[in-house]
Amino acid sequence: MHAVKVQVRNGQLVVEEPAELPEGSVWGLVRVDSLTDEMDAEEHAEFLRGLESSAAEADAGKLVDAADVLAKLRAPA
Repeated sequence: MHAVKVQVRNGQLVVEEPAELPEGSVWGLVRVDSLTDEMDAEEHAEFLRGLESSAAEADAGKLVDAADVLAKLRAPA
């Protein structure tokens, strides 16, 4: 999962940090707080730990970009 932190300013989504996003790509957004509204405290804590773990793995180069995987799967054998 590739997470990008954004903030709404004057009705526009503004990326809060540098992000290498593919030009013309389309993203679906889900507000994190809308997901956590339905969680109890334990589920919410687990959700946050998962986000932190994913970010740490991405920073360590342990995650593979989905576009790379799809390109390899679609490449002729």
